[in-house]
Amino acid sequence: MEWMAWTWPTAIFFMVIASLLITFTVLAIRFPETPRIGVLRIETTRGDRLFITLLGSAFINLAWLGLTDMVQWWALGVCAVYAFLVFRYV
Repeated sequence: MEWMAWTWPTAIFFMVIASLLITFTVLAIRFPETPRIGVLRIETTRGDRLFITLLGSAFINLAWLGLTDMVQWWALGVCAVYAFLVFRYV
């Protein structure tokens, strides 16, 4: 990892994203998905909800960094609740 000067948290972040993409690909192949309509009133699939979750989590973390002095780990908890709500209701 020295060739890119990455830190372990950065590497873990990208490994988690890669494993999520692989997991969702396997799920889509093994269990074909049917789009559903949630509170946004648009059809979404698992992949759409994952994208919405990742995008929203990025904004939550950026807002957390810019607006609070609290530890960033609390933002992870907020993102987990947000992810649950997106996958449940969107």
